[in-house]
Amino acid sequence: MDARNSEDARTLVTTRMFDAPRDLVFEAWTHPNHLSHWWGPTGFSITTRGFDFRPGGSWMLVMHGPDGRDFQNHITFDEIVAPERIAFHHNAEGSEKVHHWTFVTFEDVGGKTKLTMRLLFSSVEEKERVVREYGAAEGLKQTVGRLADYVSDWGKSGGLEKHVTLTRLFKAPRALVFEAFTNAKHLAEWWGPKGFTNPVCEIDARPGGAILIHMTMEGTEFSHPMTGTVHEVVPNERLVFTAVARDANNDVLLESHTTVTFRDEGGATRLTVEARAKGRQPIARMMLAGMQEGWSQSLDKLDELVVRLARP
Repeated sequence: MDARNSEDARTLVTTRMFDAPRDLVFEAWTHPNHLSHWWGPTGFSITTRGFDFRPGGSWMLVMHGPDGRDFQNHITFDEIVAPERIAFHHNAEGSEKVHHWTFVTFEDVGGKTKLTMRLLFSSVEEKERVVREYGAAEGLKQTVGRLADYVSDWGKSGGLEKHVTLTRLFKAPRALVFEAFTNAKHLAEWWGPKGFTNPVCEIDARPGGAILIHMTMEGTEFSHPMTGTVHEVVPNERLVFTAVARDANNDVLLESHTTVTFRDEGGATRLTVEARAKGRQPIARMMLAGMQEGWSQSLDKLDELVVRLARP
């Protein structure tokens, strides 16, 4: 074979060592919630339209560039051998007229992980075109770099347990802020990080009362059901509840205990959230890693709501 048309000549490749076990690095590829945190070059975000992680399954997504341009992608998984390798290809239709095969290997190296990612194109000319038009070579390195940062954040989350405390001052009366926690209509408007909605949101704000919330990531059909129980209610002062997050098979992913206190400060409200959570499945590492930021973004949304409700 002509050297210019050899497989090596048609391939882009990057290798990186991760200071994390192989099953952890592999797991970051297995769920759209993971992938949304790191997939794509620096400055990109994604919206997943469909995700079926199995041989023959598809991943439909839109990559949003920092310049506002959207890139349609249709990926088909060809081979999945956990936690050793993944092979997939970009379909020419629905993938910006780009078609290539991707091979990812995960090698255990004394408890660390050597990841190798290879993009194979149909010709050298096609590889050069994609590098020229889409910056594929640098984008590949940046994508793997973002994965490394994401996995590193898991390690900082303290394994499968986490405790966070947040305090926020709201320029709204304490009774109004308390109502935003205990009125299902209001709760649905702010609960969850940015990019999530709550098509199902129910709360019975009395001791022993039930909580049911289905969080849905915008742009997907993936629902994250959470059930809970209210344990203590002191109107306008204190709210204590426990919650359980489950996966699509109704298996418990995460258990949490949350105490919220409301203190009047000259007509404004000093709110403190103290939340403890314990993961029951490996994917809970991702949820725990984002727990602090998730609560922070939720309280940002709560702030916007109570300001609006407080207007005459």
